[in-house]
Amino acid sequence: MDNSTKLIDKIKEGQVKPIPRWRFTIKDALIWLIFIFCVLFGALAFSVILFAIQQVDFDITSHLTHSWFELLLGLVPLFWIISLVIFLVLAILSIKNSKKGYKFTPPSLIGFATALSILTGTLFFISGGAQWLEHAFAMKVNLYESIEERKTQVWSMPEDGFLSGTIISVNDSTFELNDLKGKSWMVTFKNADIVPSISLADGEKIKLTGEMTSVNTFKADKIRPWGGFQRRYQGGRGNN
Repeated sequence: MDNSTKLIDKIKEGQVKPIPRWRFTIKDALIWLIFIFCVLFGALAFSVILFAIQQVDFDITSHLTHSWFELLLGLVPLFWIISLVIFLVLAILSIKNSKKGYKFTPPSLIGFATALSILTGTLFFISGGAQWLEHAFAMKVNLYESIEERKTQVWSMPEDGFLSGTIISVNDSTFELNDLKGKSWMVTFKNADIVPSISLADGEKIKLTGEMTSVNTFKADKIRPWGGFQRRYQGGRGNN
């Protein structure tokens, strides 16, 4: 008796039935759905990280006692970094276990999943979705410290040269500022570097670097909008 006959006999004895093709189709579809899900959620995490980076003014690092990287880590909640890594790993594993996963090398799997998450996350960030997502998450999760809260902490250190708040009134070379803690400051801005997008007027929310000259006075050397970084104005302007 040849081997093929023995195999047929064993199949008959064990009543072995072939697995329906539709099961493999469903399994493969589920794997790709998991991949898409992981890439999308990785993209959302990446978009929030981009939003956090947008909130950092890298030209203020001359005022820092630590590096800009430490400042960035202080602004980006660890939750989103961990989420990005987890979803990328899950996306890579899902492709690897797909029907054609054997065709991909580990570097190509990592590159493919990462590139898709970065591209999708960047588009979501550009559309303004990252800020909405981060704000909504902060509202729903009490234990979560939002980027806005972290940013407020960074820009509420006048003794270290960081001040922020809302302009109350403006004179020729000074303005009154109500900081984020409710304290009133008299700010001198003569010869300060001010980006063109800012209009020093009542109600304008700003952040500035400079020097604290007394308990309630501050000399500004750079003034930026409270929102994300802006293109630096070459030459500065002093008086409005």
